[in-house]
Amino acid sequence: MGFDSQSFTLASAEGWSAQLRDDAAAGAVTALYQANALGLVRLAHLLIGDRGVAEDIVQDAFSSLYWRWEQLRDQSKALPYVRSIVLNSCRSVLRRAGPAELFAADMPDFALVLASAEAVVLSEEQRRAVMTALRGLPSRQREVLVLRFYLELSEAEIAAQMGIGKSTVRSAQHRALVALGRMLKEAS
Repeated sequence: MGFDSQSFTLASAEGWSAQLRDDAAAGAVTALYQANALGLVRLAHLLIGDRGVAEDIVQDAFSSLYWRWEQLRDQSKALPYVRSIVLNSCRSVLRRAGPAELFAADMPDFALVLASAEAVVLSEEQRRAVMTALRGLPSRQREVLVLRFYLELSEAEIAAQMGIGKSTVRSAQHRALVALGRMLKEAS
């Protein structure tokens, strides 16, 4: 087993091993985690509908950030990097899930997700109708709405986050709002 000042590996007789690092990344990633993990879990929860899977996705994203900390060109952009990992992981989960599995979990704590100054207090019935309609949107449209109205990102930030053009963001947002309005009108 080699040892240097950056990292070292532990191994046990049972066959497991772990790499440990002694660096500044731990403090920076921990601070970022404490400040943003709950919001990212809520974001993932909105997109995939399963709180446990959402928590796993966010934990994996921060773990990935930690191991790649030194490779970040601009460490001030660590949050957008983690958010990208979360969005990509949610997309992967949705691709792997069968139609019956998509959004099968109930979201009893949705009121926490909507806790913002602009949020309108929705009754349980209205909340279910909105969530059902949101789940019926194509994934790109759903992501644009969540990033725009939940995370309050600008069109430019959404475009950069999703790797699409600003005009595509505007188009997806417009189509999503029209479709959402139509679905809610039909439901009532």
